[in-house]
Amino acid sequence: MSGNTFGTLFRITTWGESHGTALGVTIDGCPAGLLLSEPDIQKELDRRRPGQSDVTTPRKEEDRAELLSGVFSGKTTGAPISIIVKNKDADSSKYEELRNTPRPGHADFTYEQKYGIRDYRGGGRSSARETIGRVAGGAVAKKILAQHGIEILCHVTEIGGIRAKQVSIPQIRENTEKNPVRCADPDAAVEMTAMIHAAISEKDSVGGIVEVIALGVPAGIGEPVFDKLDAELAGALMSIGAVKGVEIGLGFKCANMKGSQFNDPLSIRDGKITALSNNAGGILGGISNGEPIVCRIAVKPTPSISKEQHTVDIKEMKNTTINIKGRHDPSIPPRIVPVAEAMMALVLVDQMMRGGQINPILGYGRRAIPQRALQRRNSGGEK
Repeated sequence: MSGNTFGTLFRITTWGESHGTALGVTIDGCPAGLLLSEPDIQKELDRRRPGQSDVTTPRKEEDRAELLSGVFSGKTTGAPISIIVKNKDADSSKYEELRNTPRPGHADFTYEQKYGIRDYRGGGRSSARETIGRVAGGAVAKKILAQHGIEILCHVTEIGGIRAKQVSIPQIRENTEKNPVRCADPDAAVEMTAMIHAAISEKDSVGGIVEVIALGVPAGIGEPVFDKLDAELAGALMSIGAVKGVEIGLGFKCANMKGSQFNDPLSIRDGKITALSNNAGGILGGISNGEPIVCRIAVKPTPSISKEQHTVDIKEMKNTTINIKGRHDPSIPPRIVPVAEAMMALVLVDQMMRGGQINPILGYGRRAIPQRALQRRNSGGEK
């Protein structure tokens, strides 16, 4: 199976299955000298772990991160960083009856068609537990971005058709982690929670929309043709299993606007060129323009539901029905928040390394010289 590695200079490789012994990630390309400890990783994994509230799966996993390599005396060494998280509460008994009956909406059928074999316990590699490695890698990326004044925020804006009102950045910082659905609008959060409970009582699930924002990203990040910043962000966010759509800035709304409405006028403020609006979501021509980078993702309803569903028996080659048992999230958006943040962080660090805004060789334990300046100096062009 290929496709388990993400990134060019800052790379992560995730591994492990939902009901296997463990899951984890190997991070390659992290500069030396970055202060890093298990609590840095654990803080993000705690936001992703199951069993946080009555609107998430009741599976109880501590998701304890263990740093196996790449860190010495509290600092990264420049060597690959390996992180492992052991499964402690896997219950595979409910999946035996699904051995030959692919679940609608899951990757069961496509994995079987591609590989001729699949780990049917909890979805195996296609399970959302794969995102443990993404979140752990994203925790390291976030620490790097923080050294450069970049902050990533994420919040749920819609669940089951209930939409939050527009909120400010301070409100996102203040309110998002105060309710189980991670909505920065407290009133909408109450309604969203009720919506999820209603879906649970109906043996069903609901989807939603999540917004992820990067603040402090300087202008000039990204490549202008195939490696556009927005293209890589879209690919990264779409690689999350439950995501079925991505918007940058106003996204699909721009299709019904005139150029005079959509274009972001430029102005000089305090000696700096800034945009008077941010309809483009902080990216023009595939390159950041210095405004906040704004992405939204459409998250599908959890496919594992207790209602009877039509499927097939792939062994007997006949039609049948299933009622899925086990422990599943009735709504994915609340727990996808740290995953979306991680994917944005991974893209930004990798793009900044490729563009020279973060030097991938000179670490944080030394006086880091921007890569472009280092190249000019080495070529004799520095005066």
